[in-house]
Amino acid sequence: MQTPDRYRLSFTHQESGVGVITDEVVVERTATLGPGGNPVYSDPTGILRAEISSAGEVRMLASGGYQSPVSPTAEPLR
Repeated sequence: MQTPDRYRLSFTHQESGVGVITDEVVVERTATLGPGGNPVYSDPTGILRAEISSAGEVRMLASGGYQSPVSPTAEPLR
């Protein structure tokens, strides 16, 4: 199976008075491998970084101090 170049990450969270909110961001594969040996994907700013396995498992990687990233769902983009 070929490794996708891009993924759409969807983050879902509750917001009081509004209900469930979903934020989406597209990330592209970098030349870096994460701690699990899988490719690291990044948004254009480099702030959002995620290691994504071939099974679609997402591990968010902190790019700075005081971050506690939540795991999104990942959809490969062709």
